[in-house]
Formats: sequence, structure tokens, C-alpha cells
Amino acid sequence: MIAHPFPPVFDEKAKILILGSFPSVKSREQLFFYGHPQNRFWRVTAAVFDSPEPKTIPEKKEFLLSHGIALWDVIASCEITASSDSSIRQVVANDLSPILKAADIRQIFVNGQTAKRFYDRYTRPVTGMDAIALPSTSPANAAWSAERLIGAWQVIRSV
Repeated sequence: MIAHPFPPVFDEKAKILILGSFPSVKSREQLFFYGHPQNRFWRVTAAVFDSPEPKTIPEKKEFLLSHGIALWDVIASCEITASSDSSIRQVVANDLSPILKAADIRQIFVNGQTAKRFYDRYTRPVTGMDAIALPSTSPANAAWSAERLIGAWQVIRSV
């Protein structure tokens, strides 16, 4: 079993919560979200908010908080081979209650279908909140260009 190695990012002003599935090897090494250089999360979300792409971890935290975004993952621990979502087994879900109690989360979004599947199975029964699935920003989702992703992710601005 591998445990999620870093905490969520949120404050009391967060209005949306974006959940991934589980951090990649690169993210676990960097101890922060979307650490693989080919993952398009930071580029896409920066474009959605017409902001410069954050590069450092402090810049990324500031970017999230300044736009009312809480960021976390559905899975607290699991068995996983490298960064392969399809290999995930023995899931233990994260407890979202600290975020949901601290902030007025109006909408939960999940980054990709794997996160959606695990959210619906393990987390939705606890929170009672639906999550909107957005197309994955992972480099494995090559069918979606950065431009298409930016278009689909625009929905996070409207919350």
C-alpha cells in the first residue's frame, strides 16, 4: 500500500474542490499535485483564469487559493503500479470533511474518469454531493488537445 504523501490545498474561501485520483510517481517525489511536466493541469487551469502558469509550489498554492480552488485527491492510499490508474487496487478514500467543513464548497469537479469512478464508489455516499467529471489533464489522455481541455475546463469559472 502506498499512502498519499502530502496534504490538500484549501482555505475557507474555496468555492470549488477539484479532485484527482492519486498522485503520480513524479507528484509523490515532488510532494505536490500534478508534478509530471507533461500533465497539463497547471497550463489548463491558468489559461481558464487568464493567469500566468504557476511554476513553483508556492506559486501553485497561491494560484489555487486566489481563485477559490481547493485541490485534493479521492484516494488516501492504495496499491498502484508506477502511475497507472488502471492498476489501482485496495482503495482507501480520503476524508473530505475537513475541507467541506472549512469552506463553502459549491461544486466538486474530478479530473478524469478514474477519479469520477472512485469518487462515485467511495466518496459520494459519504458527502452526498455529486461531482462533475472533467476530461483528464494527464498526458495519457492524448485524444484531448490543450485547447479542447481549456474549453471543457471553462466550467470551473462559473461557480
